[in-house]
Amino acid sequence: MTDQDSARNASPKHIEQIAKKVGIEPDRMEQYGNYKAKLNQDPAARPSGKLILVTAMTPTPAGEGKTTVSIGLCDAMNEIGENTILALREPSLGPVFGMKGGATGGGYSQVIPMEDINLHFTGDFHAIEKSNNLLAALIDNNIQSKERSLGIDPRTVLWKRVMDMNDRSLREIVTGLGGTGSGIPREAGFNITAASEIMAILCLSNDIDDLKARFGRIIVGFRHDKSQVLASELNAQGAMAALLKDAIKPNLVQTLAGNAAIIHGGPFANIAQGTNSVIATKMAMSLAKYTVTEAGFGSDLGAEKFLDIKCRGAGISPSAMVIVATIRALKYHGGVLAANLNKTNVGAVVRGMDNLARHIDNSKVYGVPALVAINRFTADTDDEVAAVVAGCKALGVDAYPVDYWAKGGKGGTNLAEAISELASSNSKPFTPVYGLGMDVVQKIEAVAKRIYGAASVDYSAEAKAVLTKIEKLGLSHLPVCIAKTQYSFSDNPKMLNRAKEFVLTIRDIEIAAGAGFVIPISGTVMRMPGLPAIPAAEQIDIDGQGNITGLF
Repeated sequence: MTDQDSARNASPKHIEQIAKKVGIEPDRMEQYGNYKAKLNQDPAARPSGKLILVTAMTPTPAGEGKTTVSIGLCDAMNEIGENTILALREPSLGPVFGMKGGATGGGYSQVIPMEDINLHFTGDFHAIEKSNNLLAALIDNNIQSKERSLGIDPRTVLWKRVMDMNDRSLREIVTGLGGTGSGIPREAGFNITAASEIMAILCLSNDIDDLKARFGRIIVGFRHDKSQVLASELNAQGAMAALLKDAIKPNLVQTLAGNAAIIHGGPFANIAQGTNSVIATKMAMSLAKYTVTEAGFGSDLGAEKFLDIKCRGAGISPSAMVIVATIRALKYHGGVLAANLNKTNVGAVVRGMDNLARHIDNSKVYGVPALVAINRFTADTDDEVAAVVAGCKALGVDAYPVDYWAKGGKGGTNLAEAISELASSNSKPFTPVYGLGMDVVQKIEAVAKRIYGAASVDYSAEAKAVLTKIEKLGLSHLPVCIAKTQYSFSDNPKMLNRAKEFVLTIRDIEIAAGAGFVIPISGTVMRMPGLPAIPAAEQIDIDGQGNITGLF
């Protein structure tokens, strides 16, 4: 069966049953039909449960299945009697209709209703899009205005419009054409909604007041005298927050096994923090003994930002970490071409272990105890799996083969038992890789050298100019959210396995003052993806009875 068949053949529980199972009172829940609901915050609730982070080795075209493992681990922990909730990001429509075709897990390790979650869900992304674009409209309106002008230099406007779809034609555009009544012509563009600062802000905010305060701090551009212009000067924050009155509330759904899953927010992991909202994570931690969550891409991007930005800001800490690896990905990093990944090659697996070893080392930098989950595929041989288990053992970490895709939670109860024991025995908070008192250059170098393994960091003239601007604006205390390729520890996506002795080049730096971080950019990072030659959208259809096909 396809993933969509597995989801459709399930017998979901009413959302009231899911809520009751984890102690959510009816007055804290707003139902969106029978199988999904919005959750209201309980002011008295405190995050007392243990947090388990699922990260991964460096991604490859073969896919690692981090979401599938996260869902399966939650089901497995409930299978062994440990009260566990899942906390994930929401899928973006861009990848759904572009390359992925769906992002809710796979096989018998899925969250449902799969079609709803992949297509609009409860409208959070649309609300974020409207909030973002309201600010864009207010900026252009002020530039056009003669009576209330803030003196914004149109050439310096930083704010772009967004939409939740892959559309490369909108990356760079010109607005304001059509005469004096249509605004002031200027260069502009679109980002995908998941890459917007509004998405990052929503997922880092503690409540609506925090949300508004962060909106007010957004730097939208500069005046002719080089002074910054904030969104608060446009009186934008109140209306922007009003558009998110429902979107700020986490969404409750369920796994195929009938366990609670809170899904909320979806920031990109290479340009933003790449993890679900602080509100959702804290809510889950207040409702269950364990919360399983994931961070986008490998430990160098997802886990680093999850810890140094999200956890530090929210005052939470994971008690244990799962690093997802696959035999296919190890062979790819070991030099095997994508077309030959199904062929047995123990030697390539051993060579690819260098990549996994770096991610294991990163967990030690943070002081978070880790286990490795070997996400098994049908072509994997016992000898290849044994090589990974032995290699991890030599690195001081236990590895557990799991098959959540084919068996659901029953496909990896051994990992569930081991990670629950590891998490329950650890009460130490993680150690950040840098201190906030360091300057921006020191923070970048700490991440580049200690997490990526870079020999040094180089800066373009443009990046150096922004460093000076950050200092003048009094923003040096902010954490760094480095944007780079997810396919390598370096800024070169072709430098596979464990890149060594490389120079990380920072070509530019952006300031996300509302989100509360600066974004050093290394290499080329796409904020508005394009569609592939054969988009997943071409396979998606709906019949006269409303049955959707093609999501996978």
